[in-house]
Amino acid sequence: MSKTVLITGASKGFGKAWAEAFLAKGYNVAATARNVETLNDLKEKYGDSVLPLTLDVDKREESLAVAQKVKQHFGSIDILINNAGYALTGAIEETNEQEARAQFETNFFGTLWLTQAVLPIMRGQKSGHIIQVSSILGLATLPTMGLYNASKFALEGLSETLATEVKEFGIHVTLVEPNGYASNIWHTGISTQSNPVYDGLKKAFSEAETSFGSVEATAPALIKLAETENPPLRLLLGKVALPFVKHNYEQRLKVWEEWNEVSVEAHG
Repeated sequence: MSKTVLITGASKGFGKAWAEAFLAKGYNVAATARNVETLNDLKEKYGDSVLPLTLDVDKREESLAVAQKVKQHFGSIDILINNAGYALTGAIEETNEQEARAQFETNFFGTLWLTQAVLPIMRGQKSGHIIQVSSILGLATLPTMGLYNASKFALEGLSETLATEVKEFGIHVTLVEPNGYASNIWHTGISTQSNPVYDGLKKAFSEAETSFGSVEATAPALIKLAETENPPLRLLLGKVALPFVKHNYEQRLKVWEEWNEVSVEAHG
């Protein structure tokens, strides 16, 4: 029997590429989007292997209902890929309350609601794999991405904890952490309260040399991850990811070690 993958944010970008890759490999795919018409091409090409579903991940009740629909339709949910999200750009001082809350509603709470929705199903199966789409910016930060960074840092803590809680039920958890990719995520949210004092920083950041990966190139990695018996807790995607994170953590360790005497004295 074919395994079933539930993917959020499947209308474009990573979600669309991964949905197609799993379908081509013979999986059943429940693909969600806010506008279900964006999934028509998948339905036309793959027929009954695709279950297109409307979902606004910000709404907890919709997530609970979607999980039940997928279970009833395909009989199981073997893999959940929490991919839906967007990137709010702008300095922290420029971000208003509505923008900040909206960023967390989608990137953090949206992931939490659907994770909670599938856990009883996976526990009943005694198996499952929850793949959370984080970012290297959930491990190290970049300027003018403060709220996005924070939402991914929160997702990292949530998912690392979750992995320890559900391991005994046969459920795996993996944080997928891409570096920058050529997708439209970087143009989905801009802080509306622009402050000219940050113009120089924004200009320097936008002009910095960046190597963006190809979204389509990530599909084989997701298939391999899904078909690995003992998947890792974290998987970096892209050639920039490891050097970027490694440099950041080396600097952290250096400072912690330099201040270790003060830290130890503070123990009492």
